[in-house]
Amino acid sequence: MKIAYLLGSLNRGGTETLLLDVFGNAHRAGYAFMGIYRKDGILQSHFYATQQKMVRLAPAFPCDLVYFYRLRKLLREEKVNIVHAQQPLDALYAWIACLGTKIKVVQTFHGYDSLLSGRRHVLTAFSAKRTDKNIFVSNFQKDYFINKYQLNSAKQTTVYNGISFEKIDEAVVSEELLQRRNTGLLLGSVGSFVGVRDQMTVCRFLNLLNRQNIDFQFVFAGLRIESEHYLFDACVKYCEEHALSDKVHFLGGRSDVPAILKQLDAFIYASDHDTFGIAVIEAVAAGTPVFVNDWGVMKEITNNGELATIYKTKDEQDLLAKFLIFLQNREKYVSETQVRATAVRQRFSIERHLSELEKMYNTLFN
Repeated sequence: MKIAYLLGSLNRGGTETLLLDVFGNAHRAGYAFMGIYRKDGILQSHFYATQQKMVRLAPAFPCDLVYFYRLRKLLREEKVNIVHAQQPLDALYAWIACLGTKIKVVQTFHGYDSLLSGRRHVLTAFSAKRTDKNIFVSNFQKDYFINKYQLNSAKQTTVYNGISFEKIDEAVVSEELLQRRNTGLLLGSVGSFVGVRDQMTVCRFLNLLNRQNIDFQFVFAGLRIESEHYLFDACVKYCEEHALSDKVHFLGGRSDVPAILKQLDAFIYASDHDTFGIAVIEAVAAGTPVFVNDWGVMKEITNNGELATIYKTKDEQDLLAKFLIFLQNREKYVSETQVRATAVRQRFSIERHLSELEKMYNTLFN
């Protein structure tokens, strides 16, 4: 059995990070696979370094018949049994290229459709009803799509994202962060400033925390995305207006996230509509106390708060109250982190992810 993973670009993002972990752990997979992508990106060298076959194949325009012919030819030459797309556009391309063949088409939905234009809603509905299987990264997300698009439940499944925890265990301590830790608590959050997150609630919490005269340094590790620059800019402006600039640091995109997570005294996260929360799981796995809002997906992946402290969405006062309890009982919280880390490593390992994918592929292939 051979799988072809279809990707849009090889830029840094949750989807690409997941697939890079999959490619880096190819020796643990019970099936062969390759990658086909449309655009280059900053993770390109990392994907090629896994030594798994990668092919760049891009259409010249949306209905490029030559592209469909080349994709179909490539899939047949490589003896691919299943094409696994990571977004509706690639699922549509794969469906067209595989018409009349025995090649199955699968797609994973990594996000929601709330930010999509009307045209993309149509594309989502069209592709979801024509693939042989749709994969969702949480049950909460799966139920949303089934209800909205009236999908056949038998063709929908959940496969949680997998994480290669070796990168956390092998992370090297950052001297830069050690210097900040010496000034007091070192807190932080990870994630680009995009609509699925709510860093402003975290900023408002930090203002309240500062009023409590608690000594802390906070780091945001995440990119400023030009198309949504106002989200990042608003947080920077808020911190400047509330005299937090010497305490709150915007690090931009980082390649040393595992090292950052291991050094934090607490990880603070706020979601608007994440479908999973890789950074949250990585923080728990690093042995760091985690605070996250009560968005349905976060409750699901933390087992209703057993693996992290849950606070009310967009309620910085509730987050502050929960955080002050943490400070008063810090030794107890820290003592529980190893149990929590063990639990998430068992539930969300890359090995388990690959195993669940293989089971799903086998249901289509056999």
